[in-house]
Amino acid sequence: MGISQSTHGTDNTLSLVNLALLCGHVGQPGTGLNPLRGQNNVQGCSDSGGLPNVYTAYQAVNDPAVQTKFQEYWGNALSPTPGLTATEMVNGAVEKAIRGMFVVGENPMISEPNQNHTRHALEQLDFLVCQDIFINETGTMADVILPATSFAEKDGTFTNTDRRVQRCRQAVAPVGQSRPDWEIISDLARRVEQRLGVKLSAGFDYSHPSEIWEEMRRLTPAFWGIDYDRIEREGGVHWPCPSFDHPGTPYLFEDEFPRGRGKFWEIEYGTESEQPDAGYPFNLTTGRVLYHWHGSTMSGNSRLEDVFPEAVCEMHPNDAARLGIATSDWVRVSSRRGAIKLRVLVTERSPRNTIFIPFHFAEAAANLLTLDRVDNRAKIPDYKNTAVKIEKASAPEGWGEDYEKPLTDRGAIKDPVQVH
Repeated sequence: MGISQSTHGTDNTLSLVNLALLCGHVGQPGTGLNPLRGQNNVQGCSDSGGLPNVYTAYQAVNDPAVQTKFQEYWGNALSPTPGLTATEMVNGAVEKAIRGMFVVGENPMISEPNQNHTRHALEQLDFLVCQDIFINETGTMADVILPATSFAEKDGTFTNTDRRVQRCRQAVAPVGQSRPDWEIISDLARRVEQRLGVKLSAGFDYSHPSEIWEEMRRLTPAFWGIDYDRIEREGGVHWPCPSFDHPGTPYLFEDEFPRGRGKFWEIEYGTESEQPDAGYPFNLTTGRVLYHWHGSTMSGNSRLEDVFPEAVCEMHPNDAARLGIATSDWVRVSSRRGAIKLRVLVTERSPRNTIFIPFHFAEAAANLLTLDRVDNRAKIPDYKNTAVKIEKASAPEGWGEDYEKPLTDRGAIKDPVQVH
């Protein structure tokens, strides 16, 4: 997914579209563009309307016919104006356009760029609610924490990146007073209805996630032929699937494109990303490692933390030699927004003049350094281009003896797999 995380991320993606079309890699099994998502069910979240400008299966909120359909089903007036992206919400909090936030299963105090700006923004809120399975860096700032369940403690569906809808089944009982997200939100909605004396929608009296999917199915032509019985019977169904006798669509564009003919996009070379200069001569690119998951709310509370317990600054051997730095040395990496301390891992995986730092670790938060500049079309932050400088440093005060061992002596860090 990192190809989209720059000020020219849309152009990056359109370049791939052009390449796939040019090579004829569309409309056949094994072709097309499938992004490697950052988390499981990102596709399902987007398909369910988890974007600020669409309802289920990308039905635009500013389409009058779509708006009318949802208004009539839910019995309430709906705004045709697209909402804000996550990064725009942070800016909205600074400007007091947003006074409260309800954060579900996210950790913006790790994942959002320009962390000092993000912290300042969240501190401006009148009210912050966090709904999650662990208290993370964002949760420590919350006014209310609602304990949710993990994927293994609830029923529902997951959707693969190829749009295959599959069942997720509860494997273990919820811990303590935690509940599935849909139960918490439905309960909260009913309480708001009682307090305000109004009906928020067609109702929140669900008894099982299958009823929520059924509502989505009835409002979504692309889901119409998929219900729980069929998912159980067939082991998963690819949407679009407009009827119960439709086989599903394992790959798109077999016969035609929605617009008729395929389109090549004209793209101009260029970027508005922050570039290295004399004061900040290196480019920082951030990303994931194999052993951790996004903001590490889950993986940081598991034995995976033993496997990969600290952030590392990956640097090309030529750059390390020029700076007099070796693997396991401590460095201070700083940008125009902040600075972090971490240890170096010398590796040819990083190009010359470019360093890589994973963003999972709060004690060396890579997003303290990144800039909250976004792609003007996709509104995705620029995580892949940050101008930084690097200086040798001493270990942070109180750093444990276990971590004083050279990185090359610790098998887990000897050759960590990157997911850039």
